[in-house]
Amino acid sequence: MADNIAVSNVKLERMLSMKGGKGEASYVNNSQAQAQHARSMLHLLREALDGVRLSSPENPFSVADLGCSCGSNTINMVEIIIKHMTERYVAAGGEPPEFSAFFSDLPSNDFNTLFQILPPYGGGESMEECLASNNRHRSYFAAAVPGSFYRRLFPAKSVDVFYSAFSLHWLSQVPDVVLDKRSTAYNKGRIFIHGANESTANAYKNQFQSDLGGFLRSRSKELKNGGSMFLVCLGRTCFDPTDQGGAGLLFGTHFQDAWDDLVQEGLITSETRDNFNIPVYAPSLEDFKEVVEADGSFAINKLQIVRGGSPLVVNHPDDAAEIGRALAVSCRSVSGVLVDAHIGDELSDELFSRVASRAMSRAEELLEQLQFFHIVASLSLA
Repeated sequence: MADNIAVSNVKLERMLSMKGGKGEASYVNNSQAQAQHARSMLHLLREALDGVRLSSPENPFSVADLGCSCGSNTINMVEIIIKHMTERYVAAGGEPPEFSAFFSDLPSNDFNTLFQILPPYGGGESMEECLASNNRHRSYFAAAVPGSFYRRLFPAKSVDVFYSAFSLHWLSQVPDVVLDKRSTAYNKGRIFIHGANESTANAYKNQFQSDLGGFLRSRSKELKNGGSMFLVCLGRTCFDPTDQGGAGLLFGTHFQDAWDDLVQEGLITSETRDNFNIPVYAPSLEDFKEVVEADGSFAINKLQIVRGGSPLVVNHPDDAAEIGRALAVSCRSVSGVLVDAHIGDELSDELFSRVASRAMSRAEELLEQLQFFHIVASLSLA
């Protein structure tokens, strides 16, 4: 198993995705918390959209969701963006343009499931009729754009609004030195940055800033003049990058302990565990701001930390077993593809079973402490 390194930098881009399909641990069935967090930021999104320049209705208006995944959240957010822009055109006394929406994620994303739940196009209806219709028709043309958002995805000056939520904390790769036994940044005994040493933390920070720089350079070429970019990613409120806040509690506590269980029980080797690292980094506001200012392509209209709440959605908060299952399923929906590839489906089942058991024993503490904070950034071309 040690040779099957799922998060090796060669393989990561080709396989990283949220759990596809429509099963119990799928992202489709475990993204309610993300939907709640996104709704809590709608006023900030609408504020950013109010700053978008209205062009001639003869020119199509393009919206791109970067890191769209495969659930209904992306469809709902695109519809909110298009509805808001349609209302702005109407309020200005103009005819709304035709809209196009680009759903972009890595090629490994489950685009099939996404487009199965995409409403049919409204056909001959006007944009206003389509948006007001109860028939659940869409008012825009849709397309998938597979590829890494750390590189170019679209023609120059072709997109009016970029939207990306809960994706930019995913790194393009695990830093090489983190998997190098000869390096001081080697993350021995751990599968995440949370609680790691300073060298490991710096390696993750440097990777995040390099990735975000690539993201900004690409978008600066693709965004139309007068367009807007609205970004949301996991963030942290403390200075210390080894304290990853909610992400640390999700990946660095019970999940970490479950990997250690498999090692202690002889089901996997310590090397197999050490060759697995979650490629996530929750930046501070300063981490994020440094990259934007160093790139220089974008003006910061808004940059703030928002309390997102818990990633766990439970019906019975006094049911420890339900809370344990909720944590295991939540963790599996976002990391399960990597785990399955690294240790196989059978051991993956064992791992997440232990996550559930460990979380169940600390259920009350989990509900109180597992809180996500998000960095929200509204940017326009400088």
